Amino acid sequence: MARIVAGVGTSHVPAIGAAVDHAKTQEPYWKPVFDGMLPVKKRLAELQPDICIIVYNDHASRFGLDLIPTFALGVGAEFPPHDEGYGPRPVPAVQGDPDFGWHLAEALIKDEFDITIVNELTVDHGLTVPLSVAFGQPQAWPCKVIPLLVNVVQYPPPTGNRCFKLGQAIRRAVEAYPRDLKIAVFGTGGLSHQLQGERAGLINEAYDNKWLDALVDDPAEAARIGHVELIRETGSEGVECIMWLVMRGALNQEVSVSHRFYHVPVSNSAYGLLLLEDSTS
Repeated sequence: MARIVAGVGTSHVPAIGAAVDHAKTQEPYWKPVFDGMLPVKKRLAELQPDICIIVYNDHASRFGLDLIPTFALGVGAEFPPHDEGYGPRPVPAVQGDPDFGWHLAEALIKDEFDITIVNELTVDHGLTVPLSVAFGQPQAWPCKVIPLLVNVVQYPPPTGNRCFKLGQAIRRAVEAYPRDLKIAVFGTGGLSHQLQGERAGLINEAYDNKWLDALVDDPAEAARIGHVELIRETGSEGVECIMWLVMRGALNQEVSVSHRFYHVPVSNSAYGLLLLEDSTS
């Protein structure tokens, strides 16, 4: 059967993609950030996942305010990069796995998650930046990708607990798939940042690390934290961290931390990176 081999949590700061695309990764500002990513690249190269399920939010690219699915799943064969106003990122098109995608859609709907099924999808920095974090600048991405979009842009977003339960349902779906595949689940977005208003530029390092501790050691407690607290402590865009809970729900209660990295600032936000594997002890 298919199995989950890793969970990755990463911010998807668009400036990271720009640094990769314009060969700035070794400049003094960026080098510490990209050095912090190296252990994750190395470990994923060892694990060689066949499919990455990437949980992210669309930034008014594929979906606008006329259509706001709470959860949407890409089941197509290919997902090209979206033009976010300055041309598409010069990265490979994302290759999907329709067989697995449709299995996942059916399994989640039968597990009582109302998933919007998307056959045609362009993917923005929310998905392509995590791929760059994990795999650098290949000629082709080394794995198939299943995009899973979560609404954290327009009120009301799903609760952290609902995202955590979605991750648990994903694990059940993966383990019910008969092909021998290695799956990595990425939760992306966050951590603390706010892009507008009087608190623009907000970064809360202490709270971010407290939240990461809970995510690793007591994910059910992290899942109970409400939107009001997250927005108060981490800014209006910091609520994106609930997407990490999808990843965490797909893993066992006991996990080992293969890598944890936190750096501020990256652009005007906090950058977090976490690689988790199910504990073997």
